[in-house]
Amino acid sequence: MLALLFIATVFLAYSNGANDNFKGVATLFGSGATDYKKAIWWATITQLGGSICAIFFAQQLVKNYSGADLVPNDVAASTAFLLAVGLAAALTVILATLTGFPISTTHALTGGLVGSGFVAVGTAVNFSTLGVKFFLPLLSSPIIAAACGAMLYCILHGLRTVMGVTEETCVCADPVVSASAAPNAVMAFTAAPLKVTVDTTANCARQYKGSILGIACQPVVDGAHFLSAGAVCFARALNDTPKIVAIMLLIKSISTTNAMVVIAIGMAVGGLLNAKRVAETMSKKITRMNHGQGFTANLVTATLVIFASKIGVPVSTTHVAVGSITGMGLMTKKANLKVIGQIALSWVLTVPIAAGLSAAIYFVITRVA
Repeated sequence: MLALLFIATVFLAYSNGANDNFKGVATLFGSGATDYKKAIWWATITQLGGSICAIFFAQQLVKNYSGADLVPNDVAASTAFLLAVGLAAALTVILATLTGFPISTTHALTGGLVGSGFVAVGTAVNFSTLGVKFFLPLLSSPIIAAACGAMLYCILHGLRTVMGVTEETCVCADPVVSASAAPNAVMAFTAAPLKVTVDTTANCARQYKGSILGIACQPVVDGAHFLSAGAVCFARALNDTPKIVAIMLLIKSISTTNAMVVIAIGMAVGGLLNAKRVAETMSKKITRMNHGQGFTANLVTATLVIFASKIGVPVSTTHVAVGSITGMGLMTKKANLKVIGQIALSWVLTVPIAAGLSAAIYFVITRVA
C-alpha cells in the first residue's frame, strides 16, 4: 500500500506539471516573445526553484493538505485515505490535460479530500474548515485576480501614454507590394510620425517605441516579461509542491525534504512531456496579447500566489493566472468569452469529478483491504 501511495503521488506530480507548468509562461508564447520550446524550459527551471524554496517557506500548506482538521486524525493518517485522494486528483488533472483544459490541482485535491472523507466519516467531515480554508480562497481568487489584472493594465497603459511610449503595429503585406521584397515580407508602420520598414514575418510583432530612464523601452519590457513569467512559475511551484507532498508524508522512510525533491522532478517531467495542449489554450485561446499585457498579467499572478503561499492560503495558480489574463483581455476587448466560459465549466466540474473518483477508490480499497 505504501508503494502504491508513492506511485500515486508521483503520478499526481506528473499530472500537475503537465497541466500547470506552462501557465506561467503562457504569455511569453501567446505574445510571440519566444517559442514553445524556450518557454517550457524557462518554466521548468523556475518551477524547480520554487519547489526547492517550498521546503523552507510553505510548511503550512503541507499541514492544510494532509487532511488534518477536515476529517478525524486517524482517517487522515490512513494509507487508504491518502491513496484515494492522490489517485483521484491525479486522474482528474491528467484527464483535463489531455483535453486541453487548464484546471486546478488544488481543486482536484480538495474534491479528493471531500469524496474520501465523506465515505470514511459521513457528515463528520468538518465543512466549516472546508469552506474557510479551501472553497473561499478558491472561489474568490479568480475574481480578485481579474480585478487586479484589469486595474494594473489601466495604470500601466496610462503611464505608458504619459511617458510618450508608443506602440508600433506591424501588418503583413503581400510580396507583390515590392519587387525587391523577400518572400513573406512585411510592412510595419506607425502613425505620427509615419515610419515604414520591411522585415520578415518572423520579426513582425507589436513593438514599443520610446525610452525609460534613457533605456530603449522594448528591451526593458521584454526583460520584465521574462522575469515575470519566471516569477509565476516559481510561485506556482512554491504553492503546489507542499500540497502534493502532504499525501506522501505517511511514508516515514521519506523525509519532507526528499519528498519535495521527488515531487519537483515529477512536476518538471510532466511539464516537459505533456504540456502542449494546455499551452495552446492558455497562450492562444483566452485572449490576444502583446508583451506589455503579458507582463501585466504575470505580475498580478506572481504577486497574489506568492502572498497566498506565505500566509498558507491554498489558492489555485490556474484560477489566478486565468483570472489575471481574462481581466486584462476584458480591458483590451479581446477576451474570448466562449473559451473562458468553457474553462469556468471545467473548474465547476473538477471538484465533483475528483470527489466521485476519490469516494469510489476509497470504497474499493477499504473493502478489498
